[in-house]
Amino acid sequence: MQDKLSALEEKFKAINQKTETHLEGLLWSKPITYWDYIQTDALLNLQTQRTTLPDEMIFIMYHQVNELLFKMILWETEQLCHDDAPTTEIFTEKLMRISRYFDMLTTSFDIMGDGMQVEQYMKFRNTLTPASGFQSAQYRLIEFASTDLINLIDYRFRATIDRDTPYEHAFEHLYWQAAGKDHKTGEKSYLIKAFEKKYKAEFLRYMEEYNTINIWKKFQQLPEADQKNTMLVKAMRHYDYTVNVTWVMGHYNAAAKYIESASGPQEATGGSDWKKYMHPKYQRRIFFPELWTEEELRTWGENV
Repeated sequence: MQDKLSALEEKFKAINQKTETHLEGLLWSKPITYWDYIQTDALLNLQTQRTTLPDEMIFIMYHQVNELLFKMILWETEQLCHDDAPTTEIFTEKLMRISRYFDMLTTSFDIMGDGMQVEQYMKFRNTLTPASGFQSAQYRLIEFASTDLINLIDYRFRATIDRDTPYEHAFEHLYWQAAGKDHKTGEKSYLIKAFEKKYKAEFLRYMEEYNTINIWKKFQQLPEADQKNTMLVKAMRHYDYTVNVTWVMGHYNAAAKYIESASGPQEATGGSDWKKYMHPKYQRRIFFPELWTEEELRTWGENV
């Protein structure tokens, strides 16, 4: 007990605090409970329906779970990328954690794909317009933190962009910009204007911050022998393929089930050409192209 009190004295002395004041506070503090620690009441009151259709609640909760998992991914990614010299062991541990979160996201699409009545979805989706899953800021941050920025640039403009290109200019040529623009006039839709108004400054900061510390850059810091380790390369490829093909196709197939159930041409709630935006064979987004063969790169996303 005396050792613990001495340690507390040192702790509070370091921040110019009185130990007895904090001990006095402990006398009157309430015991912690599960619901207080997890903030259960607050969490369970974050679901607000816009319609009277029961399955809208499934849609809301599913996407909130996605955002929580994105936060978990960013939590691990930020620790890894801000480690000045991660060991191979630490790198592998963090990469596997991140991959497991995305594996969970991938397998979860059955919940939404088979968890709502098509008739209900086609009714409540109209109240969501012009909001779109496209506007998940955390997902964009995960992309910036995973790979070199050039791998997120629209293929049509990569030859004109390099490390000396201003981030503002690169931002305007990210692959997902095309989904929010009129193909004839190039004018941005409300979907992307609202998205950029809220998050553009944060995106530009993240683009610059992770330009030299993203997951790929951290992989390149590992000993050369470890970079060629079969299991580690397999783990890197798994993460890349899961995020950019498997997870995307899970989303694509779930969207197709509902959107294509209606007669006539249908578009996403945000107004984007969802098929070309979502399908990996059009996006051709690849985090670690150096780890794939020429044939695998050429046929990316085609055989799914």
